Amino acid sequence: MADEEEPKKKSGLITILIFVVAGFILVAVGLGVGYLIFGGSQNTPQDIANEIVTKQNGEEGSSSEDEDCEKDEEGQCIEETDPEKISKETPKAEVFQTLYYEIPGSLTTNLKGSRRFLQISVGVSTKYDQKILDNVESHLPSLKAVILAALSDYTEEQVTGREARKLLSDDIRDVMNLKLEELEGFGGVEEVLLTSYVMQ
Repeated sequence: MADEEEPKKKSGLITILIFVVAGFILVAVGLGVGYLIFGGSQNTPQDIANEIVTKQNGEEGSSSEDEDCEKDEEGQCIEETDPEKISKETPKAEVFQTLYYEIPGSLTTNLKGSRRFLQISVGVSTKYDQKILDNVESHLPSLKAVILAALSDYTEEQVTGREARKLLSDDIRDVMNLKLEELEGFGGVEEVLLTSYVMQ
C-alpha cells in the first residue's frame, strides 16, 4: 500500500511542477514579445499621430483616385480642379440716413366720452433731409394743434394696447403730413414715435 501511494504523490508533484514551469515559460515569452513590439522603439504621441494622419491621407487619396476619378477617352484619370470663385458685383443700394426730431414737451388731451386723459410725447423720423425736420420745427404750433385735435377723437378703448398705439402713431403721422403739405407743399414725416405714453 505504501508503495502505491508513493508513485501517486510523485506523479502529482511532477504534474504541478510541469504546470508551474510552463506558466513561467509562457510569461517569459509574453514579456519578450511585448518588449519586441512595444519596447524596442518608443514613439512619442506626436510621432504616432503623424503616422495615423499619413496613413489616412494615403488611403483616402488612393481610394478616391481609383473609384471617383473621371476618365478620358484613353481611360486616364482626369484631374479635377476646384471651381474658381467668381466675385459678383453687388449693386450698391443707396442708404439714406434716418433723421429724428422730438417735439419739445408733452401733449395732453381728454379722451372722448371719458374722464381720463392721455399724455404723450411725440418724436418724428424721416429719411429725406434736414429740411423736413426744419419744417416740423418751424410749424410746431400748427402741428401740435392738429395732433391734439386728432387725439381728442379717441376713446379710452381705442388707445389701450400695442396695436392701438401703432394706429394712433400712424394717424398722427398722417395729420402732420397733411398740415405740412398745406403749409410747405410737402409732408415728408415717415414715422411718428410715441416716446412717452401715459393714460390717467
